[in-house]
Amino acid sequence: MASEPDFLPKDFIRTAEGLHFAIVDGNPEDGRLLCTLRYVPTDHGRLRKLNTAEATAFLQEHHPDYLYLSRRLDAVLPAVPVECVARHFRPRDRVRTLFTSQTADPIEAKACRLLGLFFAERLNLTEFGLTGSLLIGAQTPASDIDLVVYDPNTFDAARAMVAKATADGRLSAPGQADWRKAYERRGCTLGFEDYLWHERRKFNAGFIEATKFDLTLVLPRPLDNIPPAAKRGPMILRATVTDGRRAFEYPARYRTDHPRIGEILSFTHTYVGQARTGERIEASGLVEALPDGTERLIVGSSREAPGEYIRVLHDDTL
Repeated sequence: MASEPDFLPKDFIRTAEGLHFAIVDGNPEDGRLLCTLRYVPTDHGRLRKLNTAEATAFLQEHHPDYLYLSRRLDAVLPAVPVECVARHFRPRDRVRTLFTSQTADPIEAKACRLLGLFFAERLNLTEFGLTGSLLIGAQTPASDIDLVVYDPNTFDAARAMVAKATADGRLSAPGQADWRKAYERRGCTLGFEDYLWHERRKFNAGFIEATKFDLTLVLPRPLDNIPPAAKRGPMILRATVTDGRRAFEYPARYRTDHPRIGEILSFTHTYVGQARTGERIEASGLVEALPDGTERLIVGSSREAPGEYIRVLHDDTL
C-alpha cells in the first residue's frame, strides 16, 4: 500500500486488525496518515461505530501505537503508518460501483436516486464520492448518506440544487427535531437558535425519502500548505471576514481584518461554511504561532471542540 500516495480527507483505510479509520489529512507526516478511528470489528463479524471518546479509549487500551504526537497540529491524535494500511477505500470508486452493481439495499438505492438528482441538473458525477458507512459497506437502514464533492464549482452548484429541490419538494429540509438531534450530537457550544440560524443557510444537508444526507467539499491536494505551529492558548476575538471563499474547505478558512489574527481555521464540520465575506464574527479557539511570526486561530482542536465556535454577529450583538 505504500505505493499509493493518493490519500485524501474523507477516504477510509482499514488496518490488518480490521480497524477502519477516516483520513483527516491526506499528506502523511513521518510516514503516518492523520485519521480518526470510526469503526472496529465485533465478535460477530460486523463493524461497530465509535464516537470520539470511545475511539480514544479504545486506542489507548488496545493500540497505543496508533496514537501519535503531530508536530504539524501540535496534538496527539490517531495516525496510521502508511505501511500498515491493508485497504484503501476511495469515495469516488464507491460512486462508480454503486451505479454498476445490482442492489436491494435501501440506503444504496436512495444514494442512487440522490445522485440522479444532481445528474439531472447537469452536475458532473465524477466529482462526487460516497464516504462514511456506505463507503465501507457498514450501512444500516438508519444510516445517513455522506457525499463528498471534489470541485468547488460543482460543490456550489450542488448546494444550489439542494436549495432548489428542497423548495420544489424533491428533497426535504431537516425538521426541528432533526436539527435538535444534530445539535446535541455535535455538542455545539452555540445556543440552539444561533446554531439553527447558521445551519439553515448552508444547504449542505437535507433529507431524501426520510434519509439524511450531507455534502462536504474535499480538495484533491495534500494539506502541505498548513505549516507547523505551536499552541499559545485560548482566545475569543471579534473581526470582519475579509475572505470567506474557502469557508467550505477542509479545514475551513476565514481571512479576517483582526490586527493580530489574520486567519481562522476550523477543523470541525460544525463551523464549515459558517460565515461569508463581509460578515462580522465572533470566534473562540486556540491561538497558534507560526514559524514566520504570524498567528492564527484554530477552532476544532478536538472533534467536538467544546468551548470553541464561530458565529456571525447580528446588529443586536455588534
